[in-house]
Amino acid sequence: MKAMILAAGRGERMRPLTDHTPKPLLVAGGKPLIVWHIERLAAAGFTELVINHAHLGEQLEAALGDGRRWGVHIAWSAEPPGALETAGGIAQALPLLGDAPFLVVNGDIWCDWDFRRARDIALSPQHLAHLVMMANPAHHAGGDFALDETRAPAQLTLADGGPTLTYCGIGVFHPDFFAGVPRGSAMKLRPLLDLSLIHI
Repeated sequence: MKAMILAAGRGERMRPLTDHTPKPLLVAGGKPLIVWHIERLAAAGFTELVINHAHLGEQLEAALGDGRRWGVHIAWSAEPPGALETAGGIAQALPLLGDAPFLVVNGDIWCDWDFRRARDIALSPQHLAHLVMMANPAHHAGGDFALDETRAPAQLTLADGGPTLTYCGIGVFHPDFFAGVPRGSAMKLRPLLDLSLIHI
């Protein structure tokens, strides 16, 4: 199973730090955020990684190279200036990701979610997308989706005033989920999610 780390964003909210450094290369706890992911993915048995980039992407490639120092292989998916947003970036990288479900994680977060769980999720034929959710943080109190627990398995629905959860930037996706996104086009992930029944 392959994993994709999303690293193409501009990092506007972290300026001026991100004016000269890609946000995934910002250091937290003694190492760049993206290195925490690479180490944990390698420990979980992920050896084939795809990383996209746009803003200061040459710094990412110079810092991480082909990944051999962590025992992984990194394939790079370069995007044009301004990047392609999440869905557009993943669609652009599909030739590198193959035909099987893959794990996606935002490169600018820190998490302790067990990446080994992605393999079990990928074996489920019931859905094309699986989102890892969390309780709403203070800066996003409205959340992203409501959870309909009356269905089995539970399904996410559009937030409509009920209890909500926040998507934390980790998911398992089947390539078919992005079949309608033209390569090279910019598209956010949320419109695709809103059009789909997403199981968690």
